[in-house]
Amino acid sequence: MGDTIEPVFNNIPETPQKILETPQKQVQPPKLTKLTKLGGPSIKDALSGNFNEPELLLAKEQYLEYNYFDKLEPFSADDLKAKWELFLTRLTERPSIKSSLSNLPQITDDYTLVLEINNRIQEDLINTIKPELTSWLRAELKNSKIQIITKITETVKERVIYTDSEKFDEMIKRNPHLTVLKQKFNLSFGH
Repeated sequence: MGDTIEPVFNNIPETPQKILETPQKQVQPPKLTKLTKLGGPSIKDALSGNFNEPELLLAKEQYLEYNYFDKLEPFSADDLKAKWELFLTRLTERPSIKSSLSNLPQITDDYTLVLEINNRIQEDLINTIKPELTSWLRAELKNSKIQIITKITETVKERVIYTDSEKFDEMIKRNPHLTVLKQKFNLSFGH
């Protein structure tokens, strides 16, 4: 037991290593495309060989172009209606979103547009287009405070009537004199 244990790192030969210095490359900010129409590239255009390259904007340029910090012109419900309908004409290829945006939003005092919708599916569809719609309305109406929020309104569904007796009971609620006719003609609806 007289053997001594040598650490493993003592057996590594010492070799000078040259540190490589790589020149740092100038990193360009990512370029974003300027939206000229909604959606992606058209399959029909691609099959016909029509490959239009979109105009490219730097992220900073796009941000400055679509945000209007200093504009605060008031607008009326009629102005909003005209611009809203104009935007809907751009959605011919996306009928589900067009249908979800068919209601005109209400304008609040702080230029928030409250859009009433029927369900969460419509809300998800609208959220996909909300940034573009908000930017477009800000530019067209010249008001940087425009915000769009959605409000899901529940529609009360009437109870569905299936049986003859349920139908007759519903008719009695509307016209109680039908009970006299039922008795007079000895009618039976499962009562």
